[in-house]
Amino acid sequence: MASLSRNLASEALGTALLLAIVVGSGIMGETLAGGNAAIALLGNTLATGAGLVVLITVFGPISGAHFNPLVTLAFAARREIGAAQALGYIVAQVSGAVAGVLSAHAMFGQTVWQVSYKLRDGPALIFAEGVATFGLIATIFGCLRFRPGFIPVAVGLYITSAYWFTASTSFANPAVTLARSLSDSFAGIAPHSVPGFIVGQCLGALAGVVVFGWLLDTPPINPQSTEAET
Repeated sequence: MASLSRNLASEALGTALLLAIVVGSGIMGETLAGGNAAIALLGNTLATGAGLVVLITVFGPISGAHFNPLVTLAFAARREIGAAQALGYIVAQVSGAVAGVLSAHAMFGQTVWQVSYKLRDGPALIFAEGVATFGLIATIFGCLRFRPGFIPVAVGLYITSAYWFTASTSFANPAVTLARSLSDSFAGIAPHSVPGFIVGQCLGALAGVVVFGWLLDTPPINPQSTEAET
């Protein structure tokens, strides 16, 4: 089992790489799309989904590859991680997320420290973040219950789809949301919009923990026994 220091380093490094992917692909997509927002979003989406599969595969065996304070808190609620470790994870995730955004700016020769002016406000977007986070918790808990080895692919696919079916493009992560407020790019979010997104995410995560904690607390269906009964 990895030591706590390795766990924290894994969460910080993994989250940093995730944000470098999100922000960097957003910058690249917007630059190459020639003003076509759909093409820019598609590039941002594919890079993020693919990157998540790789990052969770690499860092999952070390720290669990949470990369998200709400995922960490969900595991803490299930008593699968202690309070002190959870706090350390959250600090590592936020720190790593900020480092990843700054690294993306440096790679593209931009001003390293920025503040976003991209407003993402309104009840619909807040609700969308709740739905996105609820689905993320469902994906993780469901795969843990039935197909643990599929988690990297499932999370990558879910986030890829959620970029397009949610009005908010599925941040679903407070650390990601805070860090993206430091990027005045395609992937940015104005600091004024951050609290609403985080409220939606927290409510969605809470609903996910409650609903899927109950829904998955049952033995899986045995197809052979079902066939025998019919």
